[in-house]
Amino acid sequence: MSSTIKCLKLISDPTRLRILALLNQDALSVAELQEILGMGQSRISTQLSQLKTAGLVNDERAGKNNVYSASIPKELTSVVSHAIAEVPETTSDNLALQHILSKRKDYARAYFDELAGRFGKDYVPGRSWKALAEALIKSLNYCHVADLGAGEGTLSQLLAQRAEKVIAVDLSPKMVEYAQSLAHKNGLHNLEFRIGDIESPPIDNGTIDLAILSQALHHAENPQRAIDAAFRILKPGGRIIILDLLQHSFTEARELYADRWLGFSESQLASMLKKSGFIDIETLIADKEDAHPKFQTLLGIGAKL
Repeated sequence: MSSTIKCLKLISDPTRLRILALLNQDALSVAELQEILGMGQSRISTQLSQLKTAGLVNDERAGKNNVYSASIPKELTSVVSHAIAEVPETTSDNLALQHILSKRKDYARAYFDELAGRFGKDYVPGRSWKALAEALIKSLNYCHVADLGAGEGTLSQLLAQRAEKVIAVDLSPKMVEYAQSLAHKNGLHNLEFRIGDIESPPIDNGTIDLAILSQALHHAENPQRAIDAAFRILKPGGRIIILDLLQHSFTEARELYADRWLGFSESQLASMLKKSGFIDIETLIADKEDAHPKFQTLLGIGAKL
């Protein structure tokens, strides 16, 4: 990181401070910052370059664009927070940010609405019976289970054959409608589908024995918030199982499958689980696909003390 004096000088500029405030809430592209701030691309790129040079901003390639996020040192957190509160545009910036995030979710919802009824028949990266079996072996004999980002409920239906109660949550109303009708058709009356976001699932805190995120985390706007939410709904002694894609470079997945993130490394997943408060964390590669782009399935588990 650059010197504290240089960092303070940088954040004294209202435009850079507004950018930093937004990136401290969510990772954003230059185009999204343009829409929120109403400024030109060149101006925003210049400010981002200065913030990045000072170590206050990180960037990551996301398809054709770079996505930026804040990296504010602990010693400057309080100063930045107080400074942001003095910027008159903060309220309008936050409202515009929520609009941008809502648009992202609308895109993901439209994608999964289109898949409703044919989801299990089409190829989905990282979904394999081998990987699901690895998870199911670790999910036996749980009373109350939450399947977060359940899609059409293939895994939920398997879990409902052993669990006392399964609550399946998905963002797509059409997917939930289809999945619930399929559950009724199969006589799975202990399987309930609910419309909701995996970052704030409509499930009471401390009521779940097992929470599962199967190929859902890479669709989350904020994966850490999704894992935090899973931690909140778990009872003490409850467990989490995450099946997702190992970090990859197949950027076309963003357009083909509405992926928000290009998978996660084992260390990233373990770090997020630890940050949420989980213990007894394990990660492993559960499956490797032979066909291009050779996706690998990452399995992570943890327990709530």
